Amino acid sequence: MSAEYMIIIHEPEWDPSVLPAARIEADLAGHRAFQAAVREAGHRITAGVPLRPQSEAVRIRPSDAGPVFTDGPFGETREVVTGFYVFTADSPEQARELAAMVPTGGWLDLHPVLDMRAARPVDA
Repeated sequence: MSAEYMIIIHEPEWDPSVLPAARIEADLAGHRAFQAAVREAGHRITAGVPLRPQSEAVRIRPSDAGPVFTDGPFGETREVVTGFYVFTADSPEQARELAAMVPTGGWLDLHPVLDMRAARPVDA
């Protein structure tokens, strides 16, 4: 039985409007290769998108007085989350092999997704 995994893509923030077309095509080719490898392994991508710039994001922090909203960008970081995938794989090893195909100018975080269907309520 396969499990779900999430790849979080961290890299320097990028603006596709200023990147050379060859760079964009090379990155897209790498993403298409990852997507094809997942399909060829008999699995599927259940979600995955690039994210808009951090300057358009909003951070929401709960507080006793209600949520506090902070417009991006956040902090003095050079790398940000620029996209993600959620996909299925048969094992953690297979998930690692597939995830390693995702192109990035930074790094990837690979997380197994918690299957909440198996969660049972705790008696109070």
